[in-house]
Amino acid sequence: MKEDQTISIIPLGGLGEIGKNIMAIKYKQNIIVIDAGLMFPDDEMLGIDLVIPDISYLIENKEIVRGIVVTHGHEDHIGALPYILRELHVPVYATKLTLGLLEAKLKESNNPETVKTRCVKAGDKVHIGPFEVNFIRVSHSIADAVGLGIKTPVGTILHTGDFKLDQTPVNRQIIDYHKIAELGNEGVLVMMSDSTNADRPGYTLSERLVGEKFDETFRKASERIIIASFASNISRIQQAITSAYKYGRKVAVVGRSMVNVVSIAMDLEYLDVPPGILVDLDEIQLLPKNETVILTTGSQGEPMSALSRMAASDHNRIEIIPGDTIIISASPIPGNEKLVHRTIDQLFRQGAEVIYEPFSGVHVSGHASQEELKLMLNLVKPKFFIPVHGEYRHLIRHAQLAESVGISPENIFVAENGQVLEFSEDRGLISGRVTAGRVLVDGLGVGDVGNIVLRDRKHLSQDGIFIIVITMSKETGTLIAGPDIVSRGFVYVRESEGLIEETKEKLRSILNQCESEQVLEWSGIKSNIREVVSKFLYERTRRRPMILPIIMEI
Repeated sequence: MKEDQTISIIPLGGLGEIGKNIMAIKYKQNIIVIDAGLMFPDDEMLGIDLVIPDISYLIENKEIVRGIVVTHGHEDHIGALPYILRELHVPVYATKLTLGLLEAKLKESNNPETVKTRCVKAGDKVHIGPFEVNFIRVSHSIADAVGLGIKTPVGTILHTGDFKLDQTPVNRQIIDYHKIAELGNEGVLVMMSDSTNADRPGYTLSERLVGEKFDETFRKASERIIIASFASNISRIQQAITSAYKYGRKVAVVGRSMVNVVSIAMDLEYLDVPPGILVDLDEIQLLPKNETVILTTGSQGEPMSALSRMAASDHNRIEIIPGDTIIISASPIPGNEKLVHRTIDQLFRQGAEVIYEPFSGVHVSGHASQEELKLMLNLVKPKFFIPVHGEYRHLIRHAQLAESVGISPENIFVAENGQVLEFSEDRGLISGRVTAGRVLVDGLGVGDVGNIVLRDRKHLSQDGIFIIVITMSKETGTLIAGPDIVSRGFVYVRESEGLIEETKEKLRSILNQCESEQVLEWSGIKSNIREVVSKFLYERTRRRPMILPIIMEI
């Protein structure tokens, strides 16, 4: 392939995983970036708050990055932008609601006010360097979601964004079939498509069905109603407010992210809220229980979320009481199942009636199922196909669907993060690899926690720590004081005096041996202590705590 006849697609996140979506498209000396999302940590990432993509490749090529284009306002598509925009000073193109949510995040994270944003809407066409980006309306579980038709000198690239083919969406934002089919007729070189539900047969149900279930639940509920959902699911919030108004209930909003999103959506007129229906939490506590609704965060069982604290009787303003009807209007993100089920159990124990997935009808997915994915493939008829946004099994299933509708297997690329996929008018191949991976965010630290720190945290969590403090003479290397032992998470010293005394005897013999052999280097002494004490403790307890020798020299 000649360079001037090729275009490169470089996934830096979002493949083989749910979240952390980011994609680079490169033509000659020009790069545009699609999305920049985060991922929530799994159980092995002890103490980690967030996971964001490694953008080393973009930083190395920052002079040729022309802009970032965002498909919608979910965290897995915009959550990393506050971190990334500290390194890349480029304009961000997004729809009105997406920008509203992003600007709130940028303000919260103290990003410089010099961040350039460009507001677009579905149907707009924007030129970014040699790329003509067409914004195509799609249906998803958040308003203002778009797909991207990117016209390049080599050919057209279609990125569907997250989508489903909802024929009766609450916000009436029906996917723009006409534009997608038009691009298909003109010819699409490469299509990248949402794979989240590629292993789910049939069609995804319409969001409007959730409103019907809300109506039924509101009609039957005799006491207070509490609804937990993703804060960004504005259609869900709208349906809850509509049902509350219909049945004469007031609504209070709880949870920082829910309060922020509702405020932004109201300011931007994405929520239709009848006057007087939204009240403060203090006010709603004074109303009869059968006239109240609480909208809250915590649908994923997050330990510090409002619903989890209510379930644990730890919320300072809301107490679960028998007769409450609690709707968990979301499905657990993979990995969160235990947290969600624990929260549900705690709510039931407190006497609440809990309505939750999978058969309740109070939640539907925002992602296309198999028949919709096949319809999208048939509308577009791409020459090359890359399944994106999903774990590896989802990508494989989507590739199989593409093959079933007639796309040649050699033109389907199940890629990995960091691979460089290069396309010309008639050929596609994997031509190389760039740096891609994860950057861990812990408090204010970004990237300062790596695999070694995580390994130590895991070690500490499993076997605890055993601290040995000794004082030695600087001149002679003889023991002056100690050894003293501090144990945390291994054994309680007072209850294990025999073990501690035996360990001290071992330490004295080690130090005497080091003195007789004239081992005066601290590193050598510490190494001997770790080796002997670790072996001794394992023989006695079958546990391996972290051994931390501390030598003070006087």
